Amino acid sequence: MFSHVMLGASNLDKSRQFYDALLGALGAGPGVTDPKNRTFWRHAGNTFAITAPINGEPASHGNGATLGFAAQSPEQVNAAHAAGAAAGGVTCEDPPGWREAAGMRLYLAYLRDPDGNKLCLLHRPPKEKPAA
Repeated sequence: MFSHVMLGASNLDKSRQFYDALLGALGAGPGVTDPKNRTFWRHAGNTFAITAPINGEPASHGNGATLGFAAQSPEQVNAAHAAGAAAGGVTCEDPPGWREAAGMRLYLAYLRDPDGNKLCLLHRPPKEKPAA
């Protein structure tokens, strides 16, 4: 359904360092900056990018918006959360851990990037197969 996600950033260098650390912990390589000063990360068939807002106004976060990044394990969630926090992110919500609701079990961690965008790191364990 989605082709890519792009967020505005006020300080492109600081945001690139943050996302290089966070996304690197999820297995992505360093971001690549194009001639328009937009930085792109491509990993597992997905594209994420940051840019200065095209209208020249300051970047701002969406109130109520959350961008989720998939992780392969709870350990990878923890590593990405720690890398993001060490690179200028701010922890928010509850500490990383398992959440259960409506029959779903997820391992989640939340933090905000340098511009205040709310991010979720999510591991969804494989569904158990019923006994034969």
